[in-house]
Amino acid sequence: MKRYLVLTLRTPQFDPSVIAAHYAHLEALQAQGALESFGPFTDNSGGAYLVRAESLEQARVMAFADPVHVTGSSEVTVREWDLRHVVRAQEA
Repeated sequence: MKRYLVLTLRTPQFDPSVIAAHYAHLEALQAQGALESFGPFTDNSGGAYLVRAESLEQARVMAFADPVHVTGSSEVTVREWDLRHVVRAQEA
């Protein structure tokens, strides 16, 4: 499987009430084993998440089903990411 980075950038039409549905969407992706990581940007402009999929088209289907996209609250883009190395912080 390949990895795809999904960027969600808030639009002027952003509706904060969509956040709960967005997180439910991410939880569903996690339950399917597709979601690797996610998080918001610290400037509140949006966020990103990393999914595994067989193809760019499959990743786009996942991303474009996200309520932030469906409602027009965020502009969603999907990029195939050739992730080369994962750095994990050591626990103290």
